[in-house]
Amino acid sequence: MFITALQRQNPALIGTAVSLWQQRILRPDSYVIDVDIVEENARHILQIAQQHHLTPYVMSKQFGRNPWLCQRIINQGFPGAAAVDFKEAQQLMQHRVPLCHAGHLVQIPDGEIAAILKQRPEAITVFSVEKARSVAEQAKKIGITQSLLLKVYQGGDLLYPGQEGGFLLDDVVAAARQIAQLGHVQVVGVTHFPCLLSHKAGDIPQTTPNFATLIEAVARLRQAGFQICQINAPSANSCSSLPMLAQLGVTHIEPGHAFTGTFPANVFGTEPERLAMLYLTEISHHYKELSFCYGGGHYRRSHVQHALVFTPDGQMSQTEVVPPEDHSIDYYLGLRGTFPIGSVVIMCFRTQIFVTRSDVAMVCGISRGAPQLAGVFDSQGNRLSHSGDAR
Repeated sequence: MFITALQRQNPALIGTAVSLWQQRILRPDSYVIDVDIVEENARHILQIAQQHHLTPYVMSKQFGRNPWLCQRIINQGFPGAAAVDFKEAQQLMQHRVPLCHAGHLVQIPDGEIAAILKQRPEAITVFSVEKARSVAEQAKKIGITQSLLLKVYQGGDLLYPGQEGGFLLDDVVAAARQIAQLGHVQVVGVTHFPCLLSHKAGDIPQTTPNFATLIEAVARLRQAGFQICQINAPSANSCSSLPMLAQLGVTHIEPGHAFTGTFPANVFGTEPERLAMLYLTEISHHYKELSFCYGGGHYRRSHVQHALVFTPDGQMSQTEVVPPEDHSIDYYLGLRGTFPIGSVVIMCFRTQIFVTRSDVAMVCGISRGAPQLAGVFDSQGNRLSHSGDAR
């Protein structure tokens, strides 16, 4: 999806990844991340957010719940991270990454609430009065009052399968009133997902019907007397979309793909954020008219289309990727054409590393011509190896 943009925006990352593979420092099925460019992207995002009075939380699932990289981004000036589920929250907490938002998209299990509350997150999202009650009970034991966001929706909204839930718009005021009676919790805002989407690759994202539901929920809650100070509008948060969101009243955002430049609007490499991540693998064998390379990192919504193949004689070719069917395990990915077994393969696509089996290599110094492998991690952010010279 992004292979041409990667060649335009960050060819040095390609060269570094190929060199790491040639030295057998990295294995097939590895994501390689240019840490310097991630930090540069983070500074761009933060600057735009601050100009428009938006609070940005770091979303780490796209790059494998990686606490090391998460902290590098936070060090640019971000207040902390948003955890998409309780396992991500646990990973971040274990490494002392500031946790700002939990409970959305995945609700916090009752047995995990106390531990998360002790991190004093700025907000927890709830989908039900019952979950708000569970948060209130644990907050009372700790002796705090926890701020809550209400996930809202209505008929006609875009809800991805496996992500449904929340308060119906027509029920949100009554639910908020019930929650207000619990004590030790307070309703301070609302959220939904996805609030923005690109209609086609290369387009600046536009608001979805979900966004209208979000704003209407704010109006109804404020009319009912609730002090709503957080309007959290995740999905496709990037430099180009932030001014529009701020103008429409949003207060909080959760960029993720913007840090690695892998969002649909950047398919032509024209956005302020630069591509900072690629997928590295190797030709395993041939079957009929296809070359098969090792998989493990495929994401069914990746829209991967092309790959670069570097053969042992130093030649580079671009070819079409034939991904597996969505119901199949990605043991291999197909490539059009017959390439020498053992050739290195580079791809660049939209991913969610935390649902893959891949290794994740963090490389610093590429932009200075002095690449240094900062570490290799698994897809859940656990360190597998330490630093070394990547040249």
